[in-house]
Amino acid sequence: MTIRLISDSGDLRELGEALTGESRLAVDLEAAGFHRYSDRVCLLQVTCGEQNFIVDTLAVDPSDVLRGPLESPTVTVLLHGGDYDLRLLDRDLDLHPVKLFDTQTAAALLGEPSLGLAALLEKHLDVHVSKKYQRADWAKRPLPDEMLDYAASDTRHLHRLADLLAERLDASGRTSWAEEESVLMEALRWNSDGDVDPVTKIKGVRNFELRDVALLREAWLWRDEVARARDRAPFRVAGDPALLEVVRERPRDVSALARVHGFSPQLAERSGAELLDRLEQTDRLDDSELVGYPRGPSGPRRPPPAVEEIANRLKVIRNEAAEALGIARGVLMSNTVILEIAHIHPRSVEELTRIAGVRRWQSETLADRFLAVL
Repeated sequence: MTIRLISDSGDLRELGEALTGESRLAVDLEAAGFHRYSDRVCLLQVTCGEQNFIVDTLAVDPSDVLRGPLESPTVTVLLHGGDYDLRLLDRDLDLHPVKLFDTQTAAALLGEPSLGLAALLEKHLDVHVSKKYQRADWAKRPLPDEMLDYAASDTRHLHRLADLLAERLDASGRTSWAEEESVLMEALRWNSDGDVDPVTKIKGVRNFELRDVALLREAWLWRDEVARARDRAPFRVAGDPALLEVVRERPRDVSALARVHGFSPQLAERSGAELLDRLEQTDRLDDSELVGYPRGPSGPRRPPPAVEEIANRLKVIRNEAAEALGIARGVLMSNTVILEIAHIHPRSVEELTRIAGVRRWQSETLADRFLAVL
């Protein structure tokens, strides 16, 4: 298969003409979040028929050309593990596919032990896909042909894989399961972290002393500013363990800062003085001026014994059903949803199905035995 790189308005017109009249499109995205500060979409891959297109979304905006085919109720959009891709399509391109088939979801509903695209292609199509560029920097330009070929591999085989999985879903009576999951995926939208306190993103900080939390927050904000200025992923500037070590050790000069494990001497030399100054200013504040770890909801509390007993009995039923169906327990129903069912204690199939997180196909599979326990 040939690969057509779309990088200017003339190329976009060609892409639009190629997609006209197609009933299925395989779509994938490449973002730069592993290397860059922003995880913006860098490439968008589309395969239709025998044609592979790669859109350079840093050079052109394909949203107007793609809106018609991707948002058409008569065009099936094939994805693999598309949850995050759909959120990026919403945020960066304002595109919202409305008829989906996700091959990872289908594989999960069929009980496949390995859900990665490479594993499924190798097992079912004897196609071997290299993982060489799995964490490549997709924002760099120009992209070598080898990277473009790797990107195209994520969509060029999806049509055949989707056909195979769809046949198995139909044979096992699970097509409606996949259709319901697809409808739920269509509603996915980007949700920003908003005003989330950055210290809540670092593990093990909840029980830190007030002053250490304030110092760590300042270190996090410093790192974020450096990362944004350099367009680098924050963890590539300095990892969370390095920030924690700085707060614990409290180095007094740039030389001492450069000796902190995970903190590069170059970073200390270029930007370390500002970090040390900000930490010193924070340390001068009175306790009444410091902001500690946010004390909102502390997470799920242990349920009352009666509720926990019911949940455990429901889990036994779920586990037995999952084994009989040959699918993972969490795919059939998560423990979180089971606990919610035990809390609400529905008395009918209708009440069970109305509980947040309960799919119709799950209710049809489990309702009779669940309600007998409830």
